[in-house]
Amino acid sequence: MKNTTLNKTIIALLALGTFTFAKAQKIAHISLDSLVSTMPETKTAKDAAQTYYKGIENESLSMQTELETKYQKYMQEEASMSEVIKKNKQDELNQLQRRIEDFKMQAQQDYQKKSAELTAPIMQKAKKGIEAVAKEAGYKYVLDTSVGNVLYSEPAEDIFTAVKKKLDSMPLANIPGAMSTGGVKEPKKPAPKGVK
Repeated sequence: MKNTTLNKTIIALLALGTFTFAKAQKIAHISLDSLVSTMPETKTAKDAAQTYYKGIENESLSMQTELETKYQKYMQEEASMSEVIKKNKQDELNQLQRRIEDFKMQAQQDYQKKSAELTAPIMQKAKKGIEAVAKEAGYKYVLDTSVGNVLYSEPAEDIFTAVKKKLDSMPLANIPGAMSTGGVKEPKKPAPKGVK
């Protein structure tokens, strides 16, 4: 009988301790997507991605124009072609069509990879800002409300404004291969050691 009472007491104390521990955890939330969209580097990355996409699109249009021109010429001359030349021209058109399809598929993958490369430094900076604010304010968890993974939560602090302020004080993220646009000032680079 004593063991049962002792076990119940231990379980009750453990449950109370777990509840108290969970209650003491400071939790905040932020919409990461909204935060990233307000960062000046995002416009720079979007502009660089758009320029990259236009280059791909121009090449695709050029290949498509080449195919249409060759096809029109083939149709005009088909009646006067021998069977061997006709077969050769058809093969040439089919190969060009396959090249265009392969190019479009590879270009889509390449564009997605480039977009990810351009946004990676922005995401990294945003996460550093969130981490800095969370540590300063003593938050144990910060939930991202933009992905909608939180099915239920008790009221928590939205740290969007604090993180945005922190990010504004940080240097711009270095976007690979992109030049800063939109009136965004580049951060001052520190002078080399020994130079004042």
